[in-house]
Amino acid sequence: MTCEDVVVTGIGLQSCLGNLKQSWQQLLLNHSGVELVQPFLNLPSYPLGLIAAQPANLAYLTRKLVASAIADAAVELPLRDCGVVIGSSRAAQAQWEELLLSYPQIAAKVNWWNTLPQASSLITAQQIQTEGPVLAPMAACATGIWSIAQGFELIQQGYCKRAIVGAVETPITPLTLVGFTQMNALAKTGCYPFAQHREGLVLAEGGAMLILETATLASRRQASIYGQILGFGLSCDAYHLNIPEPTGKSAIAAIGQCFKQTSLSPWDFDYIHAHGTGTKLNDSREVKIINSIFGDKIAVSSTKGATGHTLGASAALGTAFCLMALKHRQLPPCVGCNPTDFDLNFVTSAKPSKIQKALCFSFGFGGQNAVIALASA
Repeated sequence: MTCEDVVVTGIGLQSCLGNLKQSWQQLLLNHSGVELVQPFLNLPSYPLGLIAAQPANLAYLTRKLVASAIADAAVELPLRDCGVVIGSSRAAQAQWEELLLSYPQIAAKVNWWNTLPQASSLITAQQIQTEGPVLAPMAACATGIWSIAQGFELIQQGYCKRAIVGAVETPITPLTLVGFTQMNALAKTGCYPFAQHREGLVLAEGGAMLILETATLASRRQASIYGQILGFGLSCDAYHLNIPEPTGKSAIAAIGQCFKQTSLSPWDFDYIHAHGTGTKLNDSREVKIINSIFGDKIAVSSTKGATGHTLGASAALGTAFCLMALKHRQLPPCVGCNPTDFDLNFVTSAKPSKIQKALCFSFGFGGQNAVIALASA
């Protein structure tokens, strides 16, 4: 095992707020990209986080994110020895729904390669022309951190010196909307993490990909560095498909794993990017978890009030925003959280900070828990 430091040298991001630069600027201005729209005529209007007028295509969005990350890292194709770890919780579900409605008329015209569960990972591998390891994790809302963690491990264990990691999600489909409606999980007007009047989650599409490299490789080519991956923690409640385990013990165990791997304590961190979905149960449980470990002084925010909930890609977006906070010394606001009745130090407007270390949380369906620790360059 090499155990080299792993740094982030490139980010490709797309949300309903725009690309990486646009999303960050809009986030700092406390703006939300969530709008009330009706993408499907046979269903009512919903508050959604759409990238464009109509739901995005997974393959197109994947290729766009790859190109953005590669350009941002200033590396050239082909990347023959680059690892690939790109996840998704819904993958090509939209294409399968379209196929079921039109089968067998368009079956012969379908590019089946782009409809496999691991489609984004395969598309990425093909686009960068790698001959290295290719993985495609699927862990509900925790998928993004799982992907980054696996890429981090590939580099630390010497399988590669560079990896492109992250998650992509295009979940706005009729079946997804109807399913979340049946669970009474969807908000009616917008996403308000940790607010008194929070209504539920807002479905959104988007993704984020990071270029990870050994610090040695990044230094050798004089790459610009966003920050360093310090370590992670992963666990599963195995409690319920869509109800969070009430005590938060498994989520706390994931945080403890992260501390053990990084040899850090709660007092070493300046900021937490919370999961913060805007649902009653998730938000109240997460506040208890944070209070029990960190107290009420650490800065906390969730960016889902601005971007909506991109499901499997949400933690990849959250990690990217943490890295932007570390690089630009700015804490992003928890858009929509006012007024709150929780006793935590929520960031309600963007503010300068001497932030050195950050944590990103993701607590997903099925009890999937993931935590990642990051540091400034």
